[in-house]
Amino acid sequence: MQISITARHFDLTNAIRDHIYESCQKLERYFDHIITANFVLSLEKNGNKAELIVHAPKHNLICETIDKNMYLAIDNTVDKMEGQIKKLKGKWNDHNKKSLKDNFHFVYADLIERNEGKKRVKIKRILAESLTVTDALEKFDNIDDMYLVFKNLETDKVNVLVKKDKDHYKLIEA
Repeated sequence: MQISITARHFDLTNAIRDHIYESCQKLERYFDHIITANFVLSLEKNGNKAELIVHAPKHNLICETIDKNMYLAIDNTVDKMEGQIKKLKGKWNDHNKKSLKDNFHFVYADLIERNEGKKRVKIKRILAESLTVTDALEKFDNIDDMYLVFKNLETDKVNVLVKKDKDHYKLIEA
């Protein structure tokens, strides 16, 4: 994360600069996709103003605080930004979980040749249930198909259980 600090109407001290860098490490601990953090510190009539602009992929987050002490203004601004970052990270996690839930379909394609030499694809969509390998073996004994597609609860991947003969099975993990 790249950090830039702008001081308006006062001189920036090394202590304030170090305090800002420590605070930004706190933000980076929560969300490591932050590209830049821009601090704008200013001395105004009604107090010390700290403004923080954070750039993340496809998002710009802005917060500001006015306080009597510059250190308190920086801390309060970082706390507000921390809340925004947690909310953004929650949205990212929900979106990724939603895409995993939508990705339960497994596509099986069987190629068949026609008389004209062109290939035709027959597609069969199967809903992959979430099972363990032992549960899949028990369920597989009750059906007459040669294969069973399921989502392995232990590895969180799509697996295919294929019946080789009466007592032997083959597990394919995608």
